[in-house]
Amino acid sequence: MRQIPIVNWAIKMPDGTEGTENLLAVLSALITMKKPEELPRGFEQFKMFTKLTKAFEKAEQTQVLELEEKEYKFLNDAVLKEIPAVWGANKNIVDSITSFIEAKEL
Repeated sequence: MRQIPIVNWAIKMPDGTEGTENLLAVLSALITMKKPEELPRGFEQFKMFTKLTKAFEKAEQTQVLELEEKEYKFLNDAVLKEIPAVWGANKNIVDSITSFIEAKEL
């Protein structure tokens, strides 16, 4: 299991209001950016996505994302292979992704 702290940061919304963003939003965006044909399929992957959803929901409350190795590996692979380079210009994303990548197995 890995535990990753969730840190919120302020963002400007398109309508000019302020909102917040965090690692969960970044990881969710990476998944939703995938082409449908690139998403894993099958019952085992279905169960994995259920676990991810529950882990994200719990992290919203606890501010700690707890992931089993299978789910962590899936997200880690997405980060390593698919994160847009331009996101490296946002210090908050850099810090959050770094804490995700460096999370040690407990």
